[in-house]
Amino acid sequence: MLGAVNQRALTAQRHACRGLSLVELMVGLALGLFIVATALFLLSEHLRENRSLLLQARLQQDLRTTLDLMSRHLHRAGHWGTPQAAIWQVDSAAQTNPYAALTPGSNSVMFYASRDAQENQQIDSNETLGFRLQQGVLQMRLGDGGWQSLTDPEVMQITQLQIQPQVFEQPLADLCHRPCPPASNTCPPQIQVRSVQISMQASATHDVQVQRSLQTQVRLRSDAVVGACPV
Repeated sequence: MLGAVNQRALTAQRHACRGLSLVELMVGLALGLFIVATALFLLSEHLRENRSLLLQARLQQDLRTTLDLMSRHLHRAGHWGTPQAAIWQVDSAAQTNPYAALTPGSNSVMFYASRDAQENQQIDSNETLGFRLQQGVLQMRLGDGGWQSLTDPEVMQITQLQIQPQVFEQPLADLCHRPCPPASNTCPPQIQVRSVQISMQASATHDVQVQRSLQTQVRLRSDAVVGACPV
């Protein structure tokens, strides 16, 4: 009788110490792999979003820096070392600013700016400035130095560049002592307040899905006067 009781107790103890079955082990491994895969997916999505944010921030900063640099140089367009020569006087005719020309293209703009305080009417080659888009890289002409890249193609690609000049004309008829002849195209004189609207779009080189676009308005400091009062 005592032996039977001991036998049943030993059998119950063996059942209590039994490990996991093969099915239970496979289910546990499957759940563990699913949890690990989900965690890795969430981690990869977080890293991808973090990388995208870093690319967007860098692209935005580089694009803003490029536009600021263009604006600073375009402010100088038409700078003349002797602007007093353009003032009309009774005993002398006003001279035309030789640096006033601004030539925009589809993806470029060329302009002139005087580097000397005293100069003649001859434009030197080192006074020719400009910007152009060449194979996704924004380039600037620095006179005799030729074209130099302003953007790094390893960081961003400029996909679009639009430069649109705008002119606001203000008549100066009150300054003329004599009335203008009828149907005159040059009288009264007018002052031209010039500005340039720049629109630029770029994408990150390592992720073309990351794109940014900026737009700015540049006021040219050198106004132009066209026409003249009757003599």
